[in-house]
Amino acid sequence: MSALLESWLIQSQSPSFWWQFGVLALAATGALLVHSTLSHSLGQRPEGGEENVIRRMTLSSIQRLLFPISMLFGVLAGRALLESMGYPVKLLNLAVPLLTSLATIRMAVYLLRKTFRHGPAVKAWEGLISTSAWVIVALHLLGWLPTVLEALDGLALQVGTLRVSLLGGIKLILAVALTWVLALWLARLIENRLNRAEYVNPGMQVAMVKLSKFVLLTLASLLALEAAGIDLTALAVFGGALGVGLGFGLQRIASNFISGFIVLFDRSIRPGDVITIGEKFGWVQELRARYIVVRDRDGVERLIPNETLITNEVINWSYTDRNVRLKIPVSISYNDDPEQAMALLEEAGRDTPRVLEDPAPAARLLAFGDNGIELELRVWINDPQQGLVGVRSEVNLRIWRLFKAAGIVIPFPQRDLHLIAHWPNAPQEGGEPVSPFERA
Repeated sequence: MSALLESWLIQSQSPSFWWQFGVLALAATGALLVHSTLSHSLGQRPEGGEENVIRRMTLSSIQRLLFPISMLFGVLAGRALLESMGYPVKLLNLAVPLLTSLATIRMAVYLLRKTFRHGPAVKAWEGLISTSAWVIVALHLLGWLPTVLEALDGLALQVGTLRVSLLGGIKLILAVALTWVLALWLARLIENRLNRAEYVNPGMQVAMVKLSKFVLLTLASLLALEAAGIDLTALAVFGGALGVGLGFGLQRIASNFISGFIVLFDRSIRPGDVITIGEKFGWVQELRARYIVVRDRDGVERLIPNETLITNEVINWSYTDRNVRLKIPVSISYNDDPEQAMALLEEAGRDTPRVLEDPAPAARLLAFGDNGIELELRVWINDPQQGLVGVRSEVNLRIWRLFKAAGIVIPFPQRDLHLIAHWPNAPQEGGEPVSPFERA
């Protein structure tokens, strides 16, 4: 390393070195100006449509290549000018492959990122991976890579018979990262293929995707450990520690994980199902390894552990089909005709958009109550994920309008009060009964 630094110091003493350095500075400044000017105009990307998606990807690719390509053009122009003046261009010859590799790595990592789900963490990893890859390529082009590797391998600790070096740790991290990226990419391909398969139901799709991802990540981890030179027999100690951890504090996590696979494979709950757990009502958005995501009509998403689905009672409104019957109680006065009221109830059900025509709405006379005749309208809907209160409200409003137009009265609690003039058990004075008010 010291010899390399000494050679660069010697070169820096010649005027040609500073001419090349000036070309690099001017090229970098011009590339920054081009990037800042064009990025603002390219930042307004279209939305929606397959053609617009391709256009957005093209614009994003151009933004990532603006700086290295612009600087590369500047370096090439400066190199041609210095060569025509007879100056050596060794530094510029080195800058050309560095800028080319930077543009290539940025483009490759961006295309790799597009195969994963979008998110801020993925974008952050894109910059880290591209920068790390470019640093390694730059060290190789400069001829410094073997020296840097030797220095990293020299920073080591001896733990028993095992030698742990900084270079070995970096190799392990890189091996795990590369194998995991490959495993996640394969899992993404499997998920896309399963999502397009019409003969596989949604629940089985989620189960196969999660199982394939688990198997691929486990296999990737084992391959990474083997590639890093770690003896896999050491995993026996890790397995024993994991068993102790499960016995002491990880029972619920393991239970939720296993319960998640049980729910997936027995297909009792699938994405899109409308369920009720206790007082929680909503439809299933996602099935995860540890929990499911249930969204209610208020837009609130609840994360319910998978173990709850196995140990507690769950009402699945759409287990076999989505048809759900609603019962709407109504009372009428004893002075009204119950047959006319029942006909109007069925008419109100038929006039409601969300109520199904088959099975048709049906009205029933349930009982002769204390305050009036108790009726009930029974209607069917096939979209419980849209909520139940809304359709009840619509039906009740139509019942109110029809009853009001027909003169049918919806009674309220009534009581008859009878005043008794004498209290037979009250004390008497002079043969006449005395009320408690008079005694007071």
